[in-house]
Amino acid sequence: MAVRTLLTRKTLSSFLRNDPKPIGTAAISAAASTQSRDLHVYTLPDLAYDYGALEPVISGEIMQLHHQKHHQTYVTNYNKALEQLHDTVGKADASATVKLQSAIKFNGGGHINHSIFWKNLAPVREGGGEPPKEALGWAIDDHFGSLEALIQKVNAEGAALQGSGWVWLSLDKDSKRLTVETTANQDPLVTKGPFLVPLLGIDVWEHAYYLQYKNVRPDYLKNIWKVINWKYASEVYEKEAYLVNQEDRP
Repeated sequence: MAVRTLLTRKTLSSFLRNDPKPIGTAAISAAASTQSRDLHVYTLPDLAYDYGALEPVISGEIMQLHHQKHHQTYVTNYNKALEQLHDTVGKADASATVKLQSAIKFNGGGHINHSIFWKNLAPVREGGGEPPKEALGWAIDDHFGSLEALIQKVNAEGAALQGSGWVWLSLDKDSKRLTVETTANQDPLVTKGPFLVPLLGIDVWEHAYYLQYKNVRPDYLKNIWKVINWKYASEVYEKEAYLVNQEDRP
């Protein structure tokens, strides 16, 4: 197995979860000795809409800074940390490898979270804010009582989150229920549990709203629902729910 495959599928998953027992030095060294390909380089994803397309909910200035500066920084630093990890793995330097955990978790998480966030938004003229229908809509009614109740819960937990972080609507594939979760800093949802699938993530770092909403996070949370892309969340939900049902079949 090439070292890139090992790092992206197993070691990096362990790093992002911050597992207390990362993959063993012997296994890493063995994989490194068989490396045959270069490391994958992550890039900043394009947006499906213009920076100003979400106005007046989110200004074009915020979107441009958020995408080009903040997300790009996470991508740049993630690639840098992965290159350093590649070197430490090749040298079988366990101490240096462990020291990279926080940088990989923070920057890798920032890249993962923002890549989801951009897809969770859509201009009003392209369906942003339209309520979820069919399977996801029914699941929300079943698990929360109504879409309005879900929005209130997400807004309350997002507003109460101390410091910076994210608030999520997720599918728990183990319990087969929708849940609302929060993660600190740039921790990806996988750090809360391996069975949680992000359907919707809202960035509550100040860089996501401060230029427009100042320090009034509740106003930002109240308004962002006007540009939420429920169509994307529904597609993810239907795909994951189908896979769960297939796994349960004898």
